[in-house]
Amino acid sequence: MGPERRIAVVTGAASGIGHATAALLLARGHAVLATDLVAAGLAPLAAAGARTLAADLATDAGRAAVVAAADALIAAEGAPLDWLVNAAGLIVLKPIGEVTGDDLRHVFDVNVGSAFVLTQRLGERMRDGGAIVSFSSPSAKFVATPEAAAYALTKAAVSQVTRSFAKAYAPRGIRVNALSPGITDTPMQARVLREVSARRGIPEEQLAAERLASVPMGRSAPPEEIAGVVAWLLSDEAAYMTGQVVNVDGGMVMW
Repeated sequence: MGPERRIAVVTGAASGIGHATAALLLARGHAVLATDLVAAGLAPLAAAGARTLAADLATDAGRAAVVAAADALIAAEGAPLDWLVNAAGLIVLKPIGEVTGDDLRHVFDVNVGSAFVLTQRLGERMRDGGAIVSFSSPSAKFVATPEAAAYALTKAAVSQVTRSFAKAYAPRGIRVNALSPGITDTPMQARVLREVSARRGIPEEQLAAERLASVPMGRSAPPEEIAGVVAWLLSDEAAYMTGQVVNVDGGMVMW
């Protein structure tokens, strides 16, 4: 393994920001294990040289499979793990009065449970000085879409998972940060527009315009733009940064 080649695990890699991040790391010559619940979306990454794994991160078995696949990649590369990107995410969109216990458990298991367990288990396999990036959200700080209340609570929890592991891993020089991306052109964003506009009885175009009105820069971001910030947080250029939730949202949140 060359001195600049790093080993990374990226979850939620079949689409959106996770996919863009895995693709960027591959393009830069790094070894990547890309995982997602949906195997088909991983095919382009496999073609680009990634190891891929379809796994349900809501389950203990799915998380264990990711750890085992990471061990196999570590063995093949002959070096410890360098980076983990917890990009896997699930959203529940319902009026707040209709959210069920099953909804809460499922979204929490995917968004928080997987981030906690993989940060824990893969952190044990990570070299001192490695880096971890998870995904929070502006919804962890304010309410723009009440229909996403269950999702929002998990993103607040991810922020705290990030701080807790940042403190625990600091003696080893492992940095743990979270990214809070604003409106990004992903399948999840398309689903929010489609389902929330239908529930509210308004056109998708109206909801999209209302959401963009909250962004001072007045636009959404392509996932590749967010992936670039993830790569920077992983890099040695961010070596003195840990325990932070970084807003990348066109100015939507300024604190």
